[in-house]
Amino acid sequence: MNHRHNRPARAGALKSLLAAASASAIALFAGAPAHAATPKTRVAIIVRDFGNPYWRALRDGAVAEGKKLHIPVSVQAGATETDSIGENAKISTMANEDFTCFGVVPVNATNIITPLIPVSNKHIPIINLDSGLDPAAVKAAGLTITSFIGSDNTNAGQIAGAYMLKMLHDKGNVAILQGIPGEENGINRDNAFRSTTAGKLTVVQAEAADYERSRALTEAEAMLRVHPDLNGIFAANDEMGLGAAQAIANAGKSATIKVVSIDGVKEALESVKSGKLSGTVSQYPYAEGEMAVQACHQLAMGKSIPAHVTAPIKLITPQNAAKALKSFPRPFFTFTDPFGTP
Repeated sequence: MNHRHNRPARAGALKSLLAAASASAIALFAGAPAHAATPKTRVAIIVRDFGNPYWRALRDGAVAEGKKLHIPVSVQAGATETDSIGENAKISTMANEDFTCFGVVPVNATNIITPLIPVSNKHIPIINLDSGLDPAAVKAAGLTITSFIGSDNTNAGQIAGAYMLKMLHDKGNVAILQGIPGEENGINRDNAFRSTTAGKLTVVQAEAADYERSRALTEAEAMLRVHPDLNGIFAANDEMGLGAAQAIANAGKSATIKVVSIDGVKEALESVKSGKLSGTVSQYPYAEGEMAVQACHQLAMGKSIPAHVTAPIKLITPQNAAKALKSFPRPFFTFTDPFGTP
């Protein structure tokens, strides 16, 4: 979270962060009957929604890995990013089916705990994906979470903050587009961005846009009216970043206001390449989906898996956007995969 007062030190800080980063209702079934090694393996994946390309990428990675390992994979979702009721209903339905492993992305830190209790009581492994659950609430419910697989969102926020500092030469006014209130990833990204830029950039306004592009467009337009001297916008995900970039373009200020976001969806990478979006801290949900199925496979083979797996992230700028696009949806760099598929 630390930053420095001169350009060489600032560049060093950014380099260090980047180095750290490198170390509704659709059911999709993948694969044929499992090999003899895992005759009963059947994986359930539940994400927030399929409207956001980020969750579609996680779905696609899980389905592809299921085909590779000959494991049936069913991926379902709620109707929107904030549809906790719909997501919980999907979990409850799947809990009554013959799945042997669950991978779940919560809407917030507690929403999926209750519907997962029957799963945990049957000693079915549960992999918490992408966004963490409240440990105290998990413990109070008697829920057993086998592993967490997801990105370091504090690091992602730090990287975004360091990059914004670099572009604005350590001074200026910025606004923040936040995600879903109470959702862990958004909180960590927001806090890390603020702590990294504290004392140099002034956060003049912050508004929640629920990770939705249309809401972010509206909020960003209002921000530009209230703060005509705005120098940058940090968006907690790409959908909001793209909405902010559109608002800035509509106002004719693309040349003067920087936008940095997080996720690395394909449209955001294309926007960075074309210069509309200044940068994105790319996460790799496709790889998360792959690793979720790999983890379930390892468990079915009687092997242990790590309690926490950090998925890869990378800052994407106009300088490396083409390379990122060429490898999309997988990382264009090597990373540590504890399940053996880099």
